[in-house]
Amino acid sequence: MTVAGYSAREDLIQKSGLPTFFKLANLAELGLDLPENRYGQSVRVCARSMTVMQKEAIVVPVRSGVAWRLASDEGPYLDGFDSAPCPLSFMTVGMVASSMNEIVALARQRGTTVRELELVQDNYYTMEGSALQGTMTGGALPVTLEVRINTDADEETLTDLVTTALHASPVDGLMREGHTSRFTLTVNDAEIGVECVASIGEPAPPDARDCFSRLRPNPVSADELVTRVEAVEPIAGVAGGAGTSLQAEQSRTLHLRARCRRRPDGVKEIVQELHSPRGSTFRFLSDEAPELGGAGAAPDAASYVSAGVAFCFMTQLGRYATILKKDLQRYGVIQDTHLSLGGSSAGTLQPGRADAVETHVHLDTTEGEEFARQCLAMGEQTCFLHAFCRTPLEPNFTITRL
Repeated sequence: MTVAGYSAREDLIQKSGLPTFFKLANLAELGLDLPENRYGQSVRVCARSMTVMQKEAIVVPVRSGVAWRLASDEGPYLDGFDSAPCPLSFMTVGMVASSMNEIVALARQRGTTVRELELVQDNYYTMEGSALQGTMTGGALPVTLEVRINTDADEETLTDLVTTALHASPVDGLMREGHTSRFTLTVNDAEIGVECVASIGEPAPPDARDCFSRLRPNPVSADELVTRVEAVEPIAGVAGGAGTSLQAEQSRTLHLRARCRRRPDGVKEIVQELHSPRGSTFRFLSDEAPELGGAGAAPDAASYVSAGVAFCFMTQLGRYATILKKDLQRYGVIQDTHLSLGGSSAGTLQPGRADAVETHVHLDTTEGEEFARQCLAMGEQTCFLHAFCRTPLEPNFTITRL
């Protein structure tokens, strides 16, 4: 059995010789097509497996055309190397960054003085059922957000500001409405019908996995975009410990937390913690493109959100093949997310809007088309972030005065 080079047990993120996260210097040379920019913030993610749990992605916001190379790994709970943040981290970080963008922008528009602001966000997901019986299903629970703020605004004014700003976030359009994700499936370079999931209804674009050998980092020095600030100790035999997420039978709740502040230069600094399962703590930087009020110093909120969906889905493909002991030699996706501009940050004052996530899946396997379709269906069924998209969720928030 081969699952994306898993048997080699090599940490290919570290072995690559490249920075783990960087801005691309040569996007134009890669020949990647980009989708239409439907609502103002479409993002294309081209991602490939490196090992069964390690993935890398080229993430391109269509509006700015500034591309980033991001990478993801899993911790001891999935027998990963812990060399990069887990997929769910990217969604949590992107979401809290988007909320920060909208709250700050709306406060400025309304003339509300904010002397200090910190957002603390908690994301929860569930996994129930049996992979062997095909009943395992990922779920998403409502997000909770604590707005820690120093302002003279009264309670009514402040509550209205936060409510309006969160509703204006593009991620709100992805989360609140409920969207059925759509797919194409290409197996061993031949496109086949998806059957068990919703179809995009258009031909798949060419496989982009070979582009990764030609990536060149932008030579301009900058802050480290993502750093690990605390490593988790691998412990077996405890809840959320080593190997627990590879079990064929699951009944568990996952919990991530992010703490977001703005630096004096406007760049958002986000500390992401993985509480269940037991994972490491990472610090992310996020910044919007110049045309959206930032300096483009780090990936924007929509890029992190989009990368998270792609990475999470790919983890489920590799995990399913591993549990069933099936041959899945390598796999990749070309994924498009279509988000609106932020209603406050772009000055439209419109609520967030989004379309269903569209994912073109490329699998190399000797197991045949039936397994490929089954792998796709179980990947969608068990993906926490496709569950996040298809489940209408109402975020909960509290306000704490500093």
